[in-house]
Amino acid sequence: MQDSRKAIIIGAGVAGLAAAIRLTVQGMEVTVFEKNSYPGGKLSDFEKGGYHFDAGPSLFTQPQNIEELFALAGEPIADYFQYHTLPVSCNYFYEDGTVINAYSDIDLFEEELVLKNGELAGSLLAYLKRSKRIYTHIGNIFLNYSLHKKSTLWKARIFRAISATRWSYLFRSMHEVNKAQFKNPKTVQLFNRYATYNGSNPYKAPGMLSLIPHLEHNEGIFYPKGGMISITNALYRLALKKGVQFQFNSPVERIIRKERKVTGVVVDGKNIFAGIIVSNMDVFYTYQKLLNDQQKAKKILKQERSSSALVFYWGIKKEVAQLGLHNIFFSKEYNAEFDHLFRLKKMYHDPTVYINITSKCEKGLQAPEGKENWFVMVNAPANTGQDWETYREKYRSSIIQKLNRLLQTNIEPLIEVEEILDPIMIESKTASYMGSLYGTSSNSKMAAFLRHANFTGALNGLYFVGGSVHPGGGIPLCLKSAKIMSDIVMEDNRKMRSA
Repeated sequence: MQDSRKAIIIGAGVAGLAAAIRLTVQGMEVTVFEKNSYPGGKLSDFEKGGYHFDAGPSLFTQPQNIEELFALAGEPIADYFQYHTLPVSCNYFYEDGTVINAYSDIDLFEEELVLKNGELAGSLLAYLKRSKRIYTHIGNIFLNYSLHKKSTLWKARIFRAISATRWSYLFRSMHEVNKAQFKNPKTVQLFNRYATYNGSNPYKAPGMLSLIPHLEHNEGIFYPKGGMISITNALYRLALKKGVQFQFNSPVERIIRKERKVTGVVVDGKNIFAGIIVSNMDVFYTYQKLLNDQQKAKKILKQERSSSALVFYWGIKKEVAQLGLHNIFFSKEYNAEFDHLFRLKKMYHDPTVYINITSKCEKGLQAPEGKENWFVMVNAPANTGQDWETYREKYRSSIIQKLNRLLQTNIEPLIEVEEILDPIMIESKTASYMGSLYGTSSNSKMAAFLRHANFTGALNGLYFVGGSVHPGGGIPLCLKSAKIMSDIVMEDNRKMRSA
């Protein structure tokens, strides 16, 4: 029999954990079913040869999203989770030998761009001021409210917000916006990279995405003590404290529905009933596998998938002084790289390389003394059947050649531990269709509106959270998706009680 006070969460990713906490605070009895043996989804970790590696997301912004969960639950966050601000958000390396340190202090960062890239004084400050304006007027609406509810028009004052925004950000590409602001192509490339934060192409994605640098440069970059896995651990502990039940190694086989309402799920051949079902699974697989709605699943695939990634986890047996926590080694022809990722769906011979090294922040804890744990990632096309075994070898060779050249060293002999993650493995571990890290891309002006809602009008009681639905991928947006969903559930329950 269905119980309207019971909720089931499908998937214990970061959005699933946040959703469980929020619904429990609303007074629901919540159970989370997770196919893996651990919580966190992409936000997981592993150890090998004395090295600790965060397996997935490596960038931490907007800690207020996590703080809000602890405040809502009435628990002191300091007992679960600690973090600190970073003095440098990222180190950028270019083929001509230029190295840009993106200081958290905006004045210092601007001095870098003026001195090394010849930018005009004040150009960065003006850019970040506009980025903040876009985020404040538009971003807060798109990221904190459902775009699929009429009430949003009034709650968020959306028309007033749009009128306060330059049309160029709506109708020009991110690259065009950045090119109009900065004179040096290297600076343009630096700010173009923020399109990759949701797996998109800066030469196609709308200029509205230039709100993303606001999060990093105006609000700040942070390091969570213990690495990114500490986010998962904190939310999992909080959920347990509030009474959430977890069933690991328990993939959901099917969502049960009766007429126009969901009534439960099938796990290990057993029917488990609940009035609220929240899917933290990729929305494509939710329709295809759990609802057997092939027509709806096919409709979702009309939207372009986001990029994926190829990751090398390297235990490096020395400390490399030139590197910090976050490091980017740019490709020479950025446009060609994205053309390969999205149009050709092939490997590019000179990929941009990202290296994250948490041992820079916690020496001796994240890696053996005097050594470093390198999370080495390149953007990769979503999986369409490419020869990933060959790609892994070619990408590895290209990465090592680039690092040898730009760091003036020989990297390969320093690698004493190695693990690899490719798009096929990403799909297998996290049920992300085609290995796409963010569900769909934002390579169109209407992408924000085409992303699946946090609910469905076709089935009462079914809701969605996570990177494949509104407002998008990445830790901050996944946490926001849980808030949007829980607000909709609260409103739906209020209407039901008053009916």
